Amino acid sequence: MSLNFENTNEIWAYVLTETLKRLGLNCVVICPGSRSTPLTVAFAKPSLDIEAIPILDERSAAFFALGRAKATGKPVALVCTSGTAGANFYPAVIEAKESRVPLLIFTADRPNELRDCHSGQTIDQLKLYGSYPNWQGELATPGAEMEMLGYLRQVLVYAFERSLYPVKGPVHLNVPLRDPLAPIDDGVDLSHLQQLNPEDFFAHINDATSPNSLSSSTIPYSQLPFSQFQRGIIIAGVSQPKNPYIYSEAIGKLASYLGFPVLAEGLSPVRNYADLNPYIVSSYDLILRNQQFAEELVPEIVIQIGEMPTSKVLRTWLQKTQPIFFIIDPSDQNLDPLHGKTTHLRFSIESLFTSSSNISSSISPSTSVSTSPLTPYLQRWLKLEIGVRNQVDKKMEDMDLHFEGKAAWLLSQILPESTPFFIANSMPVRDVEFFWKPNTLRVRSHFNRGANGIDGTLSTALGIAHRNQSSVMLTGDLALLHDTNGFLIGKKFIGHLTIVLINNNGGGIFGMLPIAKFEPPFEEFFATPQDIDFCQLCATYSVEHELIKNWQQLEQRLNQLPKTGIRVLELQTNRQADARWRQENLGKFTITP
Repeated sequence: MSLNFENTNEIWAYVLTETLKRLGLNCVVICPGSRSTPLTVAFAKPSLDIEAIPILDERSAAFFALGRAKATGKPVALVCTSGTAGANFYPAVIEAKESRVPLLIFTADRPNELRDCHSGQTIDQLKLYGSYPNWQGELATPGAEMEMLGYLRQVLVYAFERSLYPVKGPVHLNVPLRDPLAPIDDGVDLSHLQQLNPEDFFAHINDATSPNSLSSSTIPYSQLPFSQFQRGIIIAGVSQPKNPYIYSEAIGKLASYLGFPVLAEGLSPVRNYADLNPYIVSSYDLILRNQQFAEELVPEIVIQIGEMPTSKVLRTWLQKTQPIFFIIDPSDQNLDPLHGKTTHLRFSIESLFTSSSNISSSISPSTSVSTSPLTPYLQRWLKLEIGVRNQVDKKMEDMDLHFEGKAAWLLSQILPESTPFFIANSMPVRDVEFFWKPNTLRVRSHFNRGANGIDGTLSTALGIAHRNQSSVMLTGDLALLHDTNGFLIGKKFIGHLTIVLINNNGGGIFGMLPIAKFEPPFEEFFATPQDIDFCQLCATYSVEHELIKNWQQLEQRLNQLPKTGIRVLELQTNRQADARWRQENLGKFTITP
């Protein structure tokens, strides 16, 4: 293969992009700018076979990349020019760190001689993202010597691996580049590169995203101190596992073997794989609001899988009762915000059941039923779940008014099978926890619960939906308005996203807080109504919009999702009425002893 390059930057960018390609990178998001020209030109070559997506707004671009990485489980690269451009990546970098999503950030920069001298568009970009990257560094200024190209190759291999192992997350490389930035002659003799054989130079580089690239060891089940307890619960917390079926099945096996109820967070795949889990309790937040039930159900042991659920009621109950606590999660992070009597077991729940020798004979092959008798403690949990769930379902079925919480309840039953589903922060995630009904629809839920912010909501959802199955997002009006620049991605977006917009003209979540009783300043400074006509807003971006008049209409529109485009289905609700409904109904579900 003949290699012809005009300048040092071009060969540098070639080695960078070719190394990443062979490591398994298949998507890069590029923001416009001058200093990043060599990287942009290299990534944009069709022969590279890496999808290159240009996005104007850096914050939106970063969240779009985050969404792609969430959907695929593979690193996505981000490229920007020098100056404040990279600073706009910061919120997505934080979210990637906290929710363990692999991102590769390349911030182009001026070389050292043009720093600290008021050269244009130059800021201090070293350690730009503080302690949030899994790893960060600055590349050397490009050189065409074979030793330098070998250095570049190895740094990229390390950076790529650090985005994946031992825990997924962001990696930042600052990339100083000298002029000329375009592929024009720089006067450097590059004739020695004719001796460079790409197949030999890149021969040792393997696809780091392959499932077999890192083998996890299995854990002897007999060594885990769970089965000695009678009053135990399993918390299936916030999680986006690579294979939700295997993940949910493993939790089901553990629950069946121990005879423990599974308190399944709405953001856990467990609720969407209900046939794999015999003892699901989805209404735990509503159950524990009843003081009698909360006292009656105090556990001896808690096994938390993934991160702690959103429910403040559950957290307060656990903090008050102080049970023995185990957390099963392969992360190196501290996942105990309650600071209890906690032991971190740093392996995946799936690894408990990957070897037949680890699986007790007490676990039936089906995992949908247990061979062990149900303890009175487990029976009580299941009776309360049936009773409260039936009451919730009855209230929702009979409800004609536009109470925003019904949207989550309805979506849990009508979304097409395996739909990628993005849930915005604030009220939507809480309504999913309160009302999402266990089902067997295999819905693939996604969310930004690392830092729990509303920034990048639309862009993340578009990143998840891009080149994916037709997708759905549930969001409030403020979260959508905070990221309307995401609509600019529409021209490059391939696929379909339906946005179910709950428009209560303000921040509904603040109505649940004590500050809601103080007026002023509540309405203006907390609820912050924006009075936006979403029909006109959508028209500006050529996005389809429809005002939903009733629940039957919403169900019809979601019965079969379109294949292409973006559309908004707007459901207008009354924020004050929604708050009153919650005050009057949450915690009021009871059943006979």
